[in-house]
Amino acid sequence: MKKLAVIFPGVGYHTDKPLLYYSKKLASRNGYEIVEVPYGKFPKGVKGSREKMEKAFFSAVEQAEEILKAVDFSGYDDILFISKSVGTAVSSAYAGKYHLKTRNIYYTPVEASFQFMTQPGIAFTGTKDSWVDHVAIKEGCEKGGFPLHITEDADHSLETGNVLKDLENLREIMRVTEEYIVGNSDEF
Repeated sequence: MKKLAVIFPGVGYHTDKPLLYYSKKLASRNGYEIVEVPYGKFPKGVKGSREKMEKAFFSAVEQAEEILKAVDFSGYDDILFISKSVGTAVSSAYAGKYHLKTRNIYYTPVEASFQFMTQPGIAFTGTKDSWVDHVAIKEGCEKGGFPLHITEDADHSLETGNVLKDLENLREIMRVTEEYIVGNSDEF
């Protein structure tokens, strides 16, 4: 069985930051070929600006298309998209445009992502994420059928500022992530 994991970062949250770094290690350990989508060059001051967020989104989609144009998705039996923040919208829009059947790990989705999120997946958010409206995230996940894993006191990076607590939380997030990757849990 050929398996592919594609990693879609967020604005300022590249693939070597904890959530994506360890997710790719877990995917690789479980037999997935890894492809990273290192888009960038976003406008400054995206947070709180709908116009700049849209520009960042459209730029990231365009870059993702260029980066992924050589990937033959038809050669894979299992396609896993792992995404963070605006990357949740980018990965979902990309899958929709190219009619890909994917499984998804959505780290800290932004509200706009839910208009594109039609494929199965799990989501993670923090109670102190200042980038999102928490009610909208809960409603979007409920409506879309995405099990939502909430980290108490965590920000948009799913961090609390307490290093030991962050490591403990990261361990739990990666446990759930790996169970989803492997596909052998009913608790999603």
